[in-house]
Amino acid sequence: MSNHIAMRETATDETEISLAELRGDCARMTPRWAAHAKSAAAPVTPSRIHGVTVPAASARLVDTMSDYGD
Repeated sequence: MSNHIAMRETATDETEISLAELRGDCARMTPRWAAHAKSAAAPVTPSRIHGVTVPAASARLVDTMSDYGD
């Protein structure tokens, strides 16, 4: 596999890419991605969860976010 990345030459902003181009790029890369077999995660009882601390500022930030992102 090559580490070479082809640069896109466009008359407009080089970061612009259409959804169709993005999907095509992903489809071409798919064979290179390895998917691991899914294993069911065993549930963890709340009594086994300990030692987790969250800074107050982070807790406030997360608390003010909507359930599905902003």
